[in-house]
Amino acid sequence: MLKMSQADYDLIRQEAEQSYPRESCGILLGISSDGCRNVNSIIQCDNADPEPLRRYTIDPKQVIAAFKLARSRNQDIIGFYHSHPDHPAQFSDTDLAEAYWQDCSYVITSVNHGRAAQTKSFVLTGWDESRNFVEERIEVLSKL
Repeated sequence: MLKMSQADYDLIRQEAEQSYPRESCGILLGISSDGCRNVNSIIQCDNADPEPLRRYTIDPKQVIAAFKLARSRNQDIIGFYHSHPDHPAQFSDTDLAEAYWQDCSYVITSVNHGRAAQTKSFVLTGWDESRNFVEERIEVLSKL
């Protein structure tokens, strides 16, 4: 399960709308415990992909900076998020092929004609041929 505040949930969705028709992307920081990932903060990232209308890439320098920030707060990188402009909130073959962080949440927000629609989260499980995303519940809290 992924738990986050209403403010963080809204920020992810607003960023997806503002980035439209490009894909938005970012990093989730927090603490994992007993299979539950609790988001404490999000880091909005620049989409560094040469095809930002169809894909996203987070610059490794931003990932390293997020990792250092998380470590300074006794937290971890617990997930990533991005948007799917005019496509469902369902992972693509590319999303799966380029996902490497085991037991992290991958949040996808579909944006239809500039308006955030559905937001879903998936956890990366397995290795090699058994690697897959499993949908997880998002619990949005008024306070975290």
